Amino acid sequence: MKIGVPKEIKVHEYRVGMTPASVREVCAQGHTVYIETTAGIGIGCSDAEYRQAGAEILPDADAVFATADMIVKVKEPLAIERAKLRAGQLLFTYLHLAPDMAQTEDLLASEAVCIAYETVTGPNNSLPLLAPMSEVAGRMSIQAGAACLEKSQGGVGLLLGGVAGVAPAKVSIIGGGVVGSNAAQMAVGLGAETTILDNNIDTLRKLNAQFGASVKTVYSNQQNLEDAVVGADLVIGGVLIPGAAAPKLVSEAMIQAMRPGSAVVDVAIDQGGCFATSKVTTHDAPTYIVDDVVHYCVGNMPGALARTSAFALNNATLPYILRLANLGYKRALQADLHLKNGLNVIHGKVTNESVAKSLDLSFISQDKALEIA
Repeated sequence: MKIGVPKEIKVHEYRVGMTPASVREVCAQGHTVYIETTAGIGIGCSDAEYRQAGAEILPDADAVFATADMIVKVKEPLAIERAKLRAGQLLFTYLHLAPDMAQTEDLLASEAVCIAYETVTGPNNSLPLLAPMSEVAGRMSIQAGAACLEKSQGGVGLLLGGVAGVAPAKVSIIGGGVVGSNAAQMAVGLGAETTILDNNIDTLRKLNAQFGASVKTVYSNQQNLEDAVVGADLVIGGVLIPGAAAPKLVSEAMIQAMRPGSAVVDVAIDQGGCFATSKVTTHDAPTYIVDDVVHYCVGNMPGALARTSAFALNNATLPYILRLANLGYKRALQADLHLKNGLNVIHGKVTNESVAKSLDLSFISQDKALEIA
């Protein structure tokens, strides 16, 4: 198979779909990889390293899209990239379609086969291709939130861990999954007073066993959520419903009731965000203020830590890239239920029910879509 890796063009997105080590593995199995020139420069990987791994370097994205059978990316394709897709071409990347009608319509019109990292499943309802970026984003959310609390950023001027004689900041984390547990690890390490909310008792038990008395685990109902948000100096939103738009758990009234100079970090912003006041920002202008509360809502948080993120992502995606290349998408999807769950769009049809419901679109089951493909 001919596999193409274009350079990411989202603002301050430095990750790359395949590292040289991944390219070497794929080429060793008889496939050809085409890399857009300088695609890996943001993670410190030169064209020469890609050539040494067996890739062919192409001059621009047009050449990559025109040549490849499968496009491997990191972030969802922007409009200029979506226009390059063709019928039957395979796209393997993060998509986050539920809050993005424009992208969904373009992918439908392209009649490409679009598999989303974030809906590929694993054992016990895990999300193996989302997990590594959730780990990065969860840990980074505390770093970002700590900066938002600085006076120069519009914050109250509070150190997360406090100092001798001065109380630490209060951090509330909504969602106890991969994002939440990693955020808690960082918050506890910095000495913050940390609370995690979730509506799954088993998740809370696991977190309690992991952190002990270092964190408070609280069942997430309306009253507890409101108390935790209003009483916090920093709130992390780490809620996820796979494939669907994130629920708006924090209302405008809760934001208004927070102390002036408090901060929120919405890690769920790729799926529309879980704060009613959230809107997507970029690394160029990561924050804005609503009701004296600093909001950090960057849509590609791990892109700021590109090298760590790209290598972590490739560790997870490489086996699936090989499966798709070795078997072709149809056989690969039919043979692997978990990979099949990643299929969101094929030949002009939505195949993910959560995406379809979020956007009020019709959908066809993945099995049926593959039968007629």
